[in-house]
Amino acid sequence: MDALSQIDAWDVPFAAAGVTSATATIATRGDTRHVVRLASVSKPVTALATLVAAEEGVVDLDEPAGPPGSTVRHLLAHASGLPFHGTTPIAPPGRRRIYSNEGFGVLGSHVATRAEMPFADYVREAVCEPLGLALDPSGHPGADMRACLDDVLALGRELLAPVLVAPETHAEMIAVQFPRLDGVLPDFGRFSPMDWGLGVELKGDKHGHWSGTLTSPATFGHFGGSGTFLWVDPNRGIACVALTTREFGDWAKTAWPILSDAVIREVDD
Repeated sequence: MDALSQIDAWDVPFAAAGVTSATATIATRGDTRHVVRLASVSKPVTALATLVAAEEGVVDLDEPAGPPGSTVRHLLAHASGLPFHGTTPIAPPGRRRIYSNEGFGVLGSHVATRAEMPFADYVREAVCEPLGLALDPSGHPGADMRACLDDVLALGRELLAPVLVAPETHAEMIAVQFPRLDGVLPDFGRFSPMDWGLGVELKGDKHGHWSGTLTSPATFGHFGGSGTFLWVDPNRGIACVALTTREFGDWAKTAWPILSDAVIREVDD
């Protein structure tokens, strides 16, 4: 896939990228085994572990968790009212889409308490081992997991054709939670609405999206502040991943949509 050669020109210390279908990797560029910090691409992993916990009866998506009035579902959908950092809510639950690392820290602690084991251990048992991932889930559940390209491509395949959770649970993961909430996508601005599923952002009709102009409105995924992204376009049956070791910034806001559009053009040809 010629599109992936774009990463060779990125001004980053390290870059690797790949595209996968639901069954197999289509193409890669760069070292597929080099481990990087995923930053917020950790959040879909935490979400998957939480959904496994829900199916196992360890937690209920609508049980209280986080600030008063909030639930597990609110935490997963950035609707708990918690700020990016800090434990004091800045809005009532379900009123605004407030992107919150704090919420995912609270979520990890909640699952750990219910499961009676460290959250990282639960992620290993619920997600990593079944999918054969070497991903390291230690650290903050929303920001500090570490993995290589091969691992994140495997995660993309799981998000295209789930084996860890039932189809109904997966459908809920990628459905709008708490519709019509306004919010800010970090570094991209305010959107109305700012649609989110359970641990994944939903592209919808957003303009100027980090996944480019050609991915379908059904596209979902996440990007991370360490220069990482994973998007999944279920209409085309592909997922695209890029991992770098340069902090997210204007370079990524320019490079990622160009790469994504080039990938789509090749897939559609």
